Amino acid sequence: MTLAEKHENLKRYLSDLGSVAVAFSSGVDSTFLLKTAHDLLGNRAIAVTAQSCSFPKRELDEAIAFCRREGITHVVCESEELDIEGFSHNPANRCYLCKTELFTKIWAEARAHGIAHVAEGSNMDDTGDYRPGLQAVAEQGVTSPLRHALLTKAEIRELSRQLGLPTWDKQSFACLSSRFPYGEEITPERLGMIDKAEQLLLDMGLHQVRVRHHGNLARIEIDPAGFALLLDEQNREKVHAALRAIGFTYVALDLLGYRTGSMNETLAAVRSAASGEAAAKL
Repeated sequence: MTLAEKHENLKRYLSDLGSVAVAFSSGVDSTFLLKTAHDLLGNRAIAVTAQSCSFPKRELDEAIAFCRREGITHVVCESEELDIEGFSHNPANRCYLCKTELFTKIWAEARAHGIAHVAEGSNMDDTGDYRPGLQAVAEQGVTSPLRHALLTKAEIRELSRQLGLPTWDKQSFACLSSRFPYGEEITPERLGMIDKAEQLLLDMGLHQVRVRHHGNLARIEIDPAGFALLLDEQNREKVHAALRAIGFTYVALDLLGYRTGSMNETLAAVRSAASGEAAAKL
């Protein structure tokens, strides 16, 4: 199937929905989905953005600015993940807990605005990794139009470029809670440390960045193009001093660089420990 055919399938699918509330994070996928839905449905397509301490202010500001520029009805609701029972303990199903809470609130906003459907922006590249959030998507009756149209991340970027969207080459982003190994407690203070550290690196000109929180150690993941910048002696010293001031004792550069779902590499150990604990209680 060609890219043009996939795009047409997406447009037909959205048109058939009639009205939709898009879970909007200002990322590559949700921006493209929202733009396409609004172009087709007008004021029957709205955006809903959840505000929390795991969602950086820069992303919220971009979401607000985009909707204002495009004339899209935009609802910003509070959805504080740390208030969800068990979430701060960072269990392996953390994303399921979060998405269940999130989509419950988005559904409430959709109904309040007379909207019949809720949509989210996962794509075909999201189907191969451990994605407990997709279970919540299915249980909550949320549609996934980009997956329905079989669109990949690269294809969404290309279509976004054709549409002139500023996000076509934007770095991939996931909520700041994904920076912690499963089982390590998530707190507002630690989320703030990650946010400040990543903002510093972005401001330095790095494009794709993750700062993983391992207790008193910050593990930096960057794309290949960023290695030369970060290995410069002056930049290394700047980053080390800044992250120490933020609260980290040690600062490390991951030699494999940025990769999606790197925290899932520990899942086997987490599940094994959980099984051992369960067996011990029998």
